[in-house]
Amino acid sequence: MNGPALHERPSASASWRIALPHSAAAVPVARALVRTALAELEHGADCDTAELLTAELVANAVEHTTGDAPIELVVELLPTGCQVEVHDPDPVPPGNLTRPAETEPDPWQEHGRGLLLIRALSSSCGHRPTESGKAVWFRLPSIPHQRRPV
Repeated sequence: MNGPALHERPSASASWRIALPHSAAAVPVARALVRTALAELEHGADCDTAELLTAELVANAVEHTTGDAPIELVVELLPTGCQVEVHDPDPVPPGNLTRPAETEPDPWQEHGRGLLLIRALSSSCGHRPTESGKAVWFRLPSIPHQRRPV
């Protein structure tokens, strides 16, 4: 695993929770929610990376789970950064989220790099069972404010 224990959950200073359709239309909505949450509070986490990794989690939930049940996006702002979770109805853990794949992704294929990106760009990531399936999550640290010239 990348970072702290799977079930360790720091307390959030603010959080958003939204049900998303079980379709590709959920991806831009999820990206917009993450962007808005981080921008409105002038949170120090890297917004571009948060959007990219959120899009990967949501796209995986839509692609790898069946049925029409909505998926859920949870964005939590933490004192040390942010945590994003995607809840889906499938209890099966994501394949290679917390350990490297046995083979490298094919550079000519469109798919196969999402979990690699999440592992590489997050400060920690993991999954946990929920009452209705699983939650897959990542954390990003706060970026210190840069000194501005006077």
